Amino acid sequence: MSNHLSNLTLKVWRQSGRDDSGHFESYKIDSISDEASFLEMLDVLNEKLIGDNKEPVTFDHDCREGICGTCSLMINGQAHGPERATATCQLHMRKFKSGDEIVIEPWRASAFPIIKDLMVDRSAFDRIVESGGFITAPTGGAPDANLIPIPKPVADAAMDSAQCIGCGACVAACPNGAANLFTAAKISHLNLLPQGQAERYKRVEAMVETMDEYFGSCTNHGECEAACPKEISIDVIALMNKDYRAAKFKNRKELSRN
Repeated sequence: MSNHLSNLTLKVWRQSGRDDSGHFESYKIDSISDEASFLEMLDVLNEKLIGDNKEPVTFDHDCREGICGTCSLMINGQAHGPERATATCQLHMRKFKSGDEIVIEPWRASAFPIIKDLMVDRSAFDRIVESGGFITAPTGGAPDANLIPIPKPVADAAMDSAQCIGCGACVAACPNGAANLFTAAKISHLNLLPQGQAERYKRVEAMVETMDEYFGSCTNHGECEAACPKEISIDVIALMNKDYRAAKFKNRKELSRN
């Protein structure tokens, strides 16, 4: 199979730091293989810029296997680009045609301030997880897999939620800059399982209220589900809302007893 080569125009957001207003710069880049990944194409651009004694474009990356979530980019106005269920690092240049102009931006959300160029600060996600996205259980050897019977539909639903890679595409795609899909996924993968029941209501209350400190409100646009590279369902938001209502009632009852 022949390897098609494309000539492209890249319109890239450049911003030197948090206090810089930022601007777009255009670059011509030639002979890009359609087998190259999007990040490999940016590597070629940066090699060209360095060769011309210019500042390379800063962007996040790590695993390049669709696992770590750091490769987050807005590509032609779409989170992670034009292919569904695909992180930026898994996007290949065959999705574009020779002669195309590709607009590349960082996530646009007030909770994700731009650090430099295409890199944003997503530490607000860390604050949500730190507030309750864990279980407090004695550590030790791994128990037998069948020690705690878990119905397969429950196990499958928990695993689906646990696929969240924390990339932030849901926030970037949401018109309100809401983080409900991320937070609900992190809550659901614990709240669905027996090991997560002891802290279920404390967890959901803490994580939702921490989320509300940083992010906008969900109004069920559904853009988060469409942008998610792991196709996490907005059903988890309904589960989170149900548990949050129950948590407020349960915790109020417990306070009244004390």
